[in-house]
Amino acid sequence: MKPSTILSLIVLLSVSVLCLSPFLGAATSSNPEIQQHILTQLRIPRVILAFLAGAGLALCGMVFQAMFHNPLATPFTLGVASGASLGAALYIYLGISISLLGIEGISFAAFLGALIAISIVYSISRLQRGFSPETLLLTGVAISFFFSSLILFIQYLSNINDSYQIMHWLMGSLTTIAYHDVLQLLPFVSITAVVITLLSRELNLLTSGDDIALSRGVAVNTVRYILFFITSLCVGAIVAICGPIGFIGMMIPHISRLLIGSDHRYLIPASLLLGGSFLILCDTLARLIIAPAEIPVGVITTLLGGPFFLWLLIKSKATMNK
Repeated sequence: MKPSTILSLIVLLSVSVLCLSPFLGAATSSNPEIQQHILTQLRIPRVILAFLAGAGLALCGMVFQAMFHNPLATPFTLGVASGASLGAALYIYLGISISLLGIEGISFAAFLGALIAISIVYSISRLQRGFSPETLLLTGVAISFFFSSLILFIQYLSNINDSYQIMHWLMGSLTTIAYHDVLQLLPFVSITAVVITLLSRELNLLTSGDDIALSRGVAVNTVRYILFFITSLCVGAIVAICGPIGFIGMMIPHISRLLIGSDHRYLIPASLLLGGSFLILCDTLARLIIAPAEIPVGVITTLLGGPFFLWLLIKSKATMNK
């Protein structure tokens, strides 16, 4: 089947998921006005937010796998999620309570933590010549572990209430009460999608190897800098609003590649659409499985991502042994 045909089917699937998921699950009231309010002010913005977050994480995961030539690379590889989580944990522990332009202070703290993580990784990578993917990867892993240990230390020092809030935030959630979260996240995901689409040729060449990319006129280091910053900022914004939602950036690019191939002209829109649809389905499951209570969506994605990671690891090892 042609990639264009498969992409058309993915578009149809995504539109169906977007349109149907807000209506899944019984309303909590028989009052038509309350039902309409739940649909328009709670369900629809939540679905749109899930689509944007899933699309952004999947796109960034696809870029990281192309940049690092590593099938296990994820948007959280460079410590962005750990930095954002540390910012949120500090905000809760210090008992700060602020809001600006309708944006909660915890989102500002998380995004600031993500920026600090980005800056540290970038600064360390600049200590060596060039922009080595290996240096970035190892630095990101080290920063991620360091920040994670600081989060555990903060939780240990916190009281029971703050510790519970930190733990709940670290699970990831798409709970929203209006469209302001959607409007906050939309520019980050949109700009990231546009930049990645414009660099689809460069991504194809980077996947083939740095030497081939250089021979075809690609400024490898410059392209990596651009992709590094734009994806890190996008992931930082997603984590700041939704918390760390893992494994989407690893699973969806692989699924998209199996369905549509490795050409980024098709892989980019496929990853975007499947990532958004997948997170909508996970959030719908999280909302319905123990209704009227909810499971944090990060729990669902981790439960699905863990076995997928093991399958991918076994598959990669089998491929290397051939």
